[in-house]
Amino acid sequence: MKKGRGTHVVLLSGGSGSRLWPLSNDVRSKQFLKVLRDDSGNHVSMVQRTYAQLRRNLPGADVTVATCASQASMLAEQIGGGFGLVVEPERRDTAPAILLAAAHLAWEQGADQDDAMVVMPIDSFVEDAYYDRLADVADAVRARAAEIVLLGVEPTYPSEKYGYIVPSAPSGSPRQVESFREKPDAETAASLIARGALWNCCVFGMTVGHALEVLAGYGEFSGFRDLRERYAELPRNSFDYEVVERASSVAVVPYGGAWKDLGTWNTLCEEMADDVAGPVVVDASCRNVHVIDELGVPIVISGIEDAVVVATEDGILVCAKERSAGIKPLVARAEELA
Repeated sequence: MKKGRGTHVVLLSGGSGSRLWPLSNDVRSKQFLKVLRDDSGNHVSMVQRTYAQLRRNLPGADVTVATCASQASMLAEQIGGGFGLVVEPERRDTAPAILLAAAHLAWEQGADQDDAMVVMPIDSFVEDAYYDRLADVADAVRARAAEIVLLGVEPTYPSEKYGYIVPSAPSGSPRQVESFREKPDAETAASLIARGALWNCCVFGMTVGHALEVLAGYGEFSGFRDLRERYAELPRNSFDYEVVERASSVAVVPYGGAWKDLGTWNTLCEEMADDVAGPVVVDASCRNVHVIDELGVPIVISGIEDAVVVATEDGILVCAKERSAGIKPLVARAEELA
Protein backbone atom coordinates (compact mmCIF):
# COMPACT_ATOMS: atom_id res chain seq x y z
CA MET A 1 0.00 0.00 0.00
CA LYS A 2 1.16 3.53 -0.69
CA LYS A 3 1.46 5.23 2.65
CA GLY A 4 -1.82 6.78 3.70
CA ARG A 5 -3.81 5.80 0.60
CA GLY A 6 -7.44 5.07 1.51
CA THR A 7 -6.79 5.54 5.20
CA HIS A 8 -8.88 7.62 7.61
CA VAL A 9 -6.84 8.69 10.62
CA VAL A 10 -8.88 9.84 13.62
CA LEU A 11 -6.99 11.93 16.18
CA LEU A 12 -8.49 11.92 19.67
CA SER A 13 -8.16 15.25 21.47
CA GLY A 14 -10.41 15.41 24.49
CA GLY A 15 -8.55 14.97 27.77
CA SER A 16 -7.89 17.71 30.29
CA GLY A 17 -4.49 16.38 31.39
CA SER A 18 -5.03 16.69 35.15
CA ARG A 19 -1.74 14.87 35.84
CA LEU A 20 -0.01 17.97 34.41
CA TRP A 21 -1.81 20.32 36.80
CA PRO A 22 -1.67 23.26 37.27
CA LEU A 23 -0.38 24.05 33.77
CA SER A 24 -2.99 21.78 32.17
CA ASN A 25 -6.69 21.87 33.06
CA ASP A 26 -10.16 21.85 31.47
CA VAL A 27 -9.58 25.26 29.89
CA ARG A 28 -5.97 24.75 28.73
CA SER A 29 -5.33 21.10 28.00
CA LYS A 30 -1.85 19.56 27.94
CA GLN A 31 -1.75 18.85 24.22
CA PHE A 32 -1.86 22.58 23.42
CA LEU A 33 1.04 23.63 25.68
CA LYS A 34 3.99 24.82 23.61
CA VAL A 35 6.70 23.18 25.69
CA LEU A 36 8.40 21.19 22.89
CA ARG A 37 10.61 22.32 20.01
CA ASP A 38 10.50 21.36 16.33
CA ASP A 39 13.55 20.65 14.14
CA SER A 40 14.00 24.40 13.59
CA GLY A 41 14.02 25.15 17.31
CA ASN A 42 10.54 26.71 17.37
CA HIS A 43 8.27 26.14 20.36
CA VAL A 44 5.46 23.76 19.42
CA SER A 45 2.69 21.88 21.20
CA MET A 46 2.04 18.13 21.19
CA VAL A 47 -0.85 18.77 18.78
CA GLN A 48 1.36 20.66 16.34
CA ARG A 49 4.12 18.07 16.52
CA THR A 50 1.77 15.13 15.94
CA TYR A 51 -0.12 16.80 13.10
CA ALA A 52 3.09 17.81 11.31
CA GLN A 53 4.47 14.26 11.59
CA LEU A 54 1.22 12.76 10.34
CA ARG A 55 1.06 15.05 7.28
CA ARG A 56 4.73 14.42 6.51
CA ASN A 57 4.62 10.64 6.81
CA LEU A 58 1.07 9.84 5.62
CA PRO A 59 0.44 12.70 3.17
CA GLY A 60 -2.51 10.96 1.50
CA ALA A 61 -4.40 10.14 4.69
CA ASP A 62 -7.79 11.67 5.39
CA VAL A 63 -7.53 13.22 8.86
CA THR A 64 -10.39 13.81 11.30
CA VAL A 65 -10.03 15.23 14.80
CA ALA A 66 -12.51 14.18 17.48
CA THR A 67 -12.63 16.72 20.30
CA CYS A 68 -14.83 18.60 22.77
CA ALA A 69 -16.36 22.03 22.27
CA SER A 70 -13.86 23.79 24.54
CA GLN A 71 -10.92 22.65 22.37
CA ALA A 72 -12.29 23.25 18.86
CA SER A 73 -11.10 26.85 18.54
CA MET A 74 -7.64 26.00 19.90
CA LEU A 75 -7.26 23.24 17.31
CA ALA A 76 -8.09 25.69 14.53
CA GLU A 77 -5.62 28.20 15.95
CA GLN A 78 -2.75 25.74 16.25
CA ILE A 79 -3.08 23.55 13.14
CA GLY A 80 -5.40 25.54 10.88
CA GLY A 81 -7.68 23.56 8.54
CA GLY A 82 -7.45 20.63 6.18
CA PHE A 83 -9.03 18.12 8.53
CA GLY A 84 -12.50 16.93 9.48
CA LEU A 85 -13.78 18.02 12.88
CA VAL A 86 -16.10 16.02 15.12
CA VAL A 87 -17.23 17.80 18.29
CA GLU A 88 -18.66 15.78 21.16
CA PRO A 89 -21.84 17.21 22.71
CA GLU A 90 -20.37 16.18 26.08
CA ARG A 91 -17.34 14.26 27.31
CA ARG A 92 -18.14 10.55 27.57
CA ASP A 93 -14.74 8.76 27.26
CA THR A 94 -13.10 7.20 24.20
CA ALA A 95 -15.70 4.58 23.19
CA PRO A 96 -18.49 7.04 22.35
CA ALA A 97 -16.00 9.56 20.90
CA ILE A 98 -14.64 6.97 18.45
CA LEU A 99 -18.12 5.76 17.47
CA LEU A 100 -19.21 9.36 16.91
CA ALA A 101 -16.18 9.90 14.67
CA ALA A 102 -16.97 6.75 12.68
CA ALA A 103 -20.54 7.93 12.15
CA HIS A 104 -19.24 11.31 10.99
CA LEU A 105 -16.91 9.61 8.50
CA ALA A 106 -19.73 7.52 7.05
CA TRP A 107 -22.71 9.87 7.24
CA GLU A 108 -21.11 13.30 6.81
CA GLN A 109 -17.81 12.71 4.99
CA GLY A 110 -18.90 9.94 2.62
CA ALA A 111 -16.46 7.26 3.77
CA ASP A 112 -17.07 3.75 2.47
CA GLN A 113 -17.91 1.09 5.04
CA ASP A 114 -14.95 -1.00 3.82
CA ASP A 115 -12.53 1.89 4.42
CA ALA A 116 -9.96 1.51 7.18
CA MET A 117 -10.01 3.93 10.08
CA VAL A 118 -7.07 4.16 12.45
CA VAL A 119 -7.59 5.98 15.74
CA MET A 120 -4.70 7.45 17.73
CA PRO A 121 -4.17 9.97 20.53
CA ILE A 122 -3.27 13.44 19.30
CA ASP A 123 -0.55 13.79 21.95
CA SER A 124 1.56 10.74 21.07
CA PHE A 125 5.31 11.45 21.31
CA VAL A 126 6.85 9.14 18.70
CA GLU A 127 9.40 8.97 15.92
CA ASP A 128 8.48 8.95 12.23
CA ALA A 129 8.69 5.14 11.95
CA TYR A 130 5.51 4.95 14.04
CA TYR A 131 3.52 6.22 11.06
CA ASP A 132 4.83 3.39 8.87
CA ARG A 133 3.30 1.00 11.38
CA LEU A 134 0.01 2.96 11.27
CA ALA A 135 -0.06 2.20 7.55
CA ASP A 136 0.53 -1.48 8.40
CA VAL A 137 -2.43 -1.36 10.81
CA ALA A 138 -4.62 0.01 8.00
CA ASP A 139 -3.38 -2.74 5.64
CA ALA A 140 -4.19 -5.40 8.25
CA VAL A 141 -7.70 -3.95 8.65
CA ARG A 142 -8.33 -4.11 4.90
CA ALA A 143 -6.94 -7.67 4.81
CA ARG A 144 -9.46 -8.57 7.55
CA ALA A 145 -6.73 -9.80 9.89
CA ALA A 146 -9.22 -9.27 12.75
CA GLU A 147 -12.23 -7.16 13.70
CA ILE A 148 -9.92 -4.80 15.58
CA VAL A 149 -6.23 -4.28 14.82
CA LEU A 150 -4.07 -2.60 17.47
CA LEU A 151 -0.62 -1.08 17.47
CA GLY A 152 1.59 -2.41 20.26
CA VAL A 153 4.88 -0.92 21.44
CA GLU A 154 7.78 -3.26 22.12
CA PRO A 155 8.58 -2.61 25.81
CA THR A 156 11.97 -1.29 26.88
CA TYR A 157 11.49 -2.17 30.55
CA PRO A 158 8.82 -3.85 32.77
CA SER A 159 6.69 -0.75 33.36
CA GLU A 160 3.83 -0.70 35.84
CA LYS A 161 2.30 2.39 34.17
CA TYR A 162 1.00 0.81 30.96
CA GLY A 163 -1.46 -1.84 29.89
CA TYR A 164 -0.10 -4.91 28.07
CA ILE A 165 -1.30 -6.66 24.92
CA VAL A 166 -0.48 -10.38 25.08
CA PRO A 167 -0.26 -11.97 21.60
CA SER A 168 -0.71 -15.66 20.91
CA ALA A 169 2.72 -15.79 19.22
CA PRO A 170 5.95 -13.96 20.16
CA SER A 171 6.78 -12.88 16.60
CA GLY A 172 5.21 -11.93 13.28
CA SER A 173 2.99 -9.07 12.15
CA PRO A 174 0.12 -8.84 12.61
CA ARG A 175 -0.22 -11.23 15.55
CA GLN A 176 -3.47 -12.50 16.98
CA VAL A 177 -4.14 -11.24 20.50
CA GLU A 178 -4.66 -13.74 23.28
CA SER A 179 -5.42 -11.44 26.23
CA PHE A 180 -4.87 -8.07 27.90
CA ARG A 181 -3.37 -7.10 31.24
CA GLU A 182 -3.89 -3.64 32.74
CA LYS A 183 -0.95 -2.06 34.63
CA PRO A 184 0.59 -5.13 36.30
CA ASP A 185 3.30 -5.02 38.97
CA ALA A 186 6.91 -5.05 37.75
CA GLU A 187 7.40 -8.79 38.29
CA THR A 188 4.26 -9.68 36.33
CA ALA A 189 5.20 -7.16 33.63
CA ALA A 190 8.58 -8.85 33.20
CA SER A 191 6.92 -12.25 32.76
CA LEU A 192 4.50 -10.81 30.21
CA ILE A 193 7.36 -9.25 28.24
CA ALA A 194 9.11 -12.63 28.21
CA ARG A 195 5.99 -13.98 26.46
CA GLY A 196 6.18 -11.26 23.80
CA ALA A 197 3.66 -8.83 25.35
CA LEU A 198 3.50 -5.27 24.01
CA TRP A 199 2.58 -1.95 25.58
CA ASN A 200 -0.90 -0.75 24.68
CA CYS A 201 -0.50 2.71 23.10
CA CYS A 202 -4.24 3.18 22.44
CA VAL A 203 -4.12 2.91 18.64
CA PHE A 204 -7.18 1.14 17.21
CA GLY A 205 -7.79 0.05 13.62
CA MET A 206 -11.07 -1.21 12.14
CA THR A 207 -13.29 -0.75 9.13
CA VAL A 208 -15.78 2.09 9.23
CA GLY A 209 -18.49 -0.52 8.78
CA HIS A 210 -17.43 -2.49 11.86
CA ALA A 211 -17.55 0.67 13.98
CA LEU A 212 -21.07 1.32 12.71
CA GLU A 213 -22.06 -2.26 13.61
CA VAL A 214 -20.87 -1.64 17.16
CA LEU A 215 -22.77 1.66 17.23
CA ALA A 216 -25.96 -0.08 16.09
CA GLY A 217 -25.81 -2.20 19.25
CA TYR A 218 -26.71 0.90 21.28
CA GLY A 219 -29.73 1.99 19.26
CA GLU A 220 -31.08 2.87 15.85
CA PHE A 221 -29.99 6.34 14.77
CA SER A 222 -31.49 8.14 11.78
CA GLY A 223 -28.37 10.17 11.06
CA PHE A 224 -25.47 12.09 12.55
CA ARG A 225 -27.66 14.83 14.01
CA ASP A 226 -29.85 12.24 15.74
CA LEU A 227 -26.76 10.54 17.16
CA ARG A 228 -25.43 13.82 18.59
CA GLU A 229 -28.80 14.60 20.15
CA ARG A 230 -28.90 11.15 21.77
CA TYR A 231 -25.18 10.98 22.55
CA ALA A 232 -25.88 10.46 26.26
CA GLU A 233 -27.33 7.03 25.39
CA LEU A 234 -23.84 5.76 24.52
CA PRO A 235 -21.87 4.17 27.39
CA ARG A 236 -19.39 6.32 29.27
CA ASN A 237 -16.51 3.88 28.89
CA SER A 238 -13.12 3.48 27.25
CA PHE A 239 -12.87 1.90 23.81
CA ASP A 240 -10.52 -0.75 25.23
CA TYR A 241 -13.07 -2.05 27.73
CA GLU A 242 -16.27 -1.38 25.82
CA VAL A 243 -15.26 -2.61 22.35
CA VAL A 244 -11.79 -4.16 22.04
CA GLU A 245 -12.06 -6.67 24.88
CA ARG A 246 -15.50 -7.77 23.59
CA ALA A 247 -14.43 -8.21 19.96
CA SER A 248 -14.52 -11.70 18.47
CA SER A 249 -11.00 -11.27 17.09
CA VAL A 250 -8.18 -8.81 17.77
CA ALA A 251 -4.75 -8.57 16.15
CA VAL A 252 -1.73 -6.40 16.90
CA VAL A 253 1.02 -4.84 14.78
CA PRO A 254 4.27 -4.42 16.76
CA TYR A 255 6.18 -1.13 16.76
CA GLY A 256 9.79 -1.15 17.90
CA GLY A 257 10.61 2.55 17.85
CA ALA A 258 10.49 5.36 20.39
CA TRP A 259 7.16 6.02 22.10
CA LYS A 260 6.41 8.04 25.17
CA ASP A 261 3.29 9.05 27.02
CA LEU A 262 3.86 12.70 28.00
CA GLY A 263 0.94 12.64 30.41
CA THR A 264 2.95 13.17 33.59
CA TRP A 265 5.48 15.78 34.64
CA ASN A 266 8.16 13.11 34.88
CA THR A 267 7.90 12.16 31.21
CA LEU A 268 7.10 15.64 29.89
CA CYS A 269 10.17 17.18 31.55
CA GLU A 270 12.36 14.73 29.61
CA GLU A 271 11.25 16.36 26.36
CA MET A 272 10.76 19.98 27.43
CA ALA A 273 12.79 22.53 25.50
CA ASP A 274 13.92 24.50 28.58
CA ASP A 275 14.63 23.70 32.22
CA VAL A 276 13.10 26.95 33.48
CA ALA A 277 10.51 29.45 32.27
CA GLY A 278 9.78 32.78 33.92
CA PRO A 279 11.61 34.78 36.62
CA VAL A 280 13.33 31.77 38.18
CA VAL A 281 16.70 31.35 39.93
CA VAL A 282 17.98 27.79 40.34
CA ASP A 283 21.36 27.41 42.04
CA ALA A 284 24.12 24.92 41.29
CA SER A 285 23.12 22.61 44.16
CA CYS A 286 20.02 21.53 42.22
CA ARG A 287 19.98 18.62 39.81
CA ASN A 288 17.32 17.56 37.33
CA VAL A 289 14.90 20.32 38.35
CA HIS A 290 12.35 21.93 36.03
CA VAL A 291 10.56 25.14 36.98
CA ILE A 292 7.70 26.96 35.22
CA ASP A 293 6.65 30.31 36.67
CA GLU A 294 3.63 32.01 35.12
CA LEU A 295 2.88 34.22 38.12
CA GLY A 296 5.60 36.74 37.32
CA VAL A 297 6.91 36.79 40.89
CA PRO A 298 10.49 35.56 41.46
CA ILE A 299 10.98 31.94 42.46
CA VAL A 300 14.24 30.77 44.05
CA ILE A 301 15.10 27.06 44.06
CA SER A 302 17.97 25.62 46.08
CA GLY A 303 19.13 22.22 47.30
CA ILE A 304 16.56 19.95 45.65
CA GLU A 305 16.87 17.19 43.06
CA ASP A 306 14.63 15.34 40.60
CA ALA A 307 11.69 17.71 41.10
CA VAL A 308 9.27 19.91 39.22
CA VAL A 309 7.93 23.27 40.41
CA VAL A 310 5.02 24.90 38.56
CA ALA A 311 3.33 28.15 39.59
CA THR A 312 0.25 29.44 37.75
CA GLU A 313 -2.91 31.35 38.62
CA ASP A 314 -4.66 27.99 38.99
CA GLY A 315 -2.29 26.68 41.65
CA ILE A 316 1.26 25.80 42.67
CA LEU A 317 2.84 22.35 42.40
CA VAL A 318 6.04 21.19 44.08
CA CYS A 319 6.58 17.51 43.35
CA ALA A 320 9.26 14.84 43.09
CA LYS A 321 9.25 13.73 39.47
CA GLU A 322 8.93 10.06 40.35
CA ARG A 323 5.71 10.86 42.25
CA SER A 324 4.14 12.96 39.51
CA ALA A 325 2.06 10.13 38.04
CA GLY A 326 0.06 9.95 41.27
CA ILE A 327 -1.03 13.56 41.72
CA LYS A 328 -4.50 13.21 40.12
CA PRO A 329 -6.38 12.47 43.39
CA LEU A 330 -4.41 15.21 45.13
CA VAL A 331 -5.44 17.69 42.44
CA ALA A 332 -9.07 16.69 42.96
CA ARG A 333 -8.71 17.41 46.70
CA ALA A 334 -6.99 20.73 46.01
CA GLU A 335 -9.79 21.82 43.68
CA GLU A 336 -12.30 21.20 46.47
CA LEU A 337 -10.42 23.81 48.52
CA ALA A 338 -10.63 26.48 45.82
